[in-house]
Amino acid sequence: MFRALFNSLCTRKPLAVLLLLALGLALPLSAGAANNKKKKAEPAPAPEAGPHKFPFDPTKLAWPAPPNIARVRWLDYFAGEKIDYTPETTVKPKATWMDRLAGSQSQAEKINLKTFPYQMIAPYGIAVDSKGLVYTADQKVGAIFIFDTKTHDTQLIRNGYEAHFGWINCLAFDDDDRLFVSDGRLHRVQIFNPKHEVENQITEGLVDPVGLAIDTENRFLYVVDTQQDQVLVYDADTLKLLRRIGTGGKNHALTTPGDFGAPQGVALDKDGNVYVTDTLNNRVEIFDADGNFISLFGKHCDGPGCFSRPKGIAVDADGHIWVADEMLDLLQAFNRQGQLLTYIGIGHGDLPGQFDALIGVAVDKQNRIFTSEQYPGRLQVFQYITDAEAAAEKSRREEELQKAADARQKGAAPAPPGPPAEASPQTPPAATAPPESAPPAAKPQ
Repeated sequence: MFRALFNSLCTRKPLAVLLLLALGLALPLSAGAANNKKKKAEPAPAPEAGPHKFPFDPTKLAWPAPPNIARVRWLDYFAGEKIDYTPETTVKPKATWMDRLAGSQSQAEKINLKTFPYQMIAPYGIAVDSKGLVYTADQKVGAIFIFDTKTHDTQLIRNGYEAHFGWINCLAFDDDDRLFVSDGRLHRVQIFNPKHEVENQITEGLVDPVGLAIDTENRFLYVVDTQQDQVLVYDADTLKLLRRIGTGGKNHALTTPGDFGAPQGVALDKDGNVYVTDTLNNRVEIFDADGNFISLFGKHCDGPGCFSRPKGIAVDADGHIWVADEMLDLLQAFNRQGQLLTYIGIGHGDLPGQFDALIGVAVDKQNRIFTSEQYPGRLQVFQYITDAEAAAEKSRREEELQKAADARQKGAAPAPPGPPAEASPQTPPAATAPPESAPPAAKPQ
């Protein structure tokens, strides 16, 4: 009996040891599984909300690149109304029984201006008023976006609300801040007062008005009519048609100097000279204030210094001619002789300083350059460095180089010799006694 009891106890000990080992192994595994479940249950971090960020600082962009003296610097861009990036409330709006029955969204779900502010889709012409506000006509949105470049606040003149538009193209301001808007579909130029109220329009002689420019000194309004291959000149006050530049009715076939093939943009310099982008002929033509042909420049090729559908055009304070090329996506600056001075844009893209379907360009009194491009639907802003500013920077650099050179020469030159040292008085040598004369030799006897 005792032996049987002893045997049973001996068999129970290994079983108990095995059970303890099994429990010891199972507890860490179950704890690890619980931890894994906790890890899986943790939601993934939400993507950071906010405006688009570039992988570099675009405000460092300059043309030409350092160490050259910059003539253009990148400033900013605009794409539409401000977007509120704060997270929305998760409370689902209550649907009516009719919405539930029809399986449709509630009214609150259909319209959410917080989520869908107005954004540009196809911006075209650009103009700047006396307050520095930037106006951009968007053809597909059917609205004029008004940007405050300091605060990024945005106003709108919308089709069907503040105005009636068909297909708006370009904009221009006179010295009273009246806004002129060309509308190709409705064959007119509308005129708005500073309160954005329509006060008049021009329809005489117009078929497809696109580019606009106003000579505030001579009181001329220039309207480029692309389909007629002409530039129409109106009195900016009476709105009467005065004359036409170019031969019309040839279906964009003329290439003779002074004629056009589907012109698009127009700009003026301080002397009243007129610059027109002759789009299909890939050139810029220049006329005086009376409409007389002066000169032209441009050639059709692929690269800087070339044209392949030039559209927007502007003239800066130094008389340089800025041309926006839609196919090349290059913004190029020329002198009146057609010499290329600088250009912006390498390849097609949506990074700062790149363009995609570049259309419009404008230069304001603060020497800011504005460009519009259609595929990203944005307006880019650059700062033009004038000839005087560039000359001052060149002089400053030369002075710094001269100072540095003088400092190096001063450090490398040997030290100048000091005053001659005074000779120390020397003690005269002690007088030595003359040698004693040897005794006379003894005479031999």
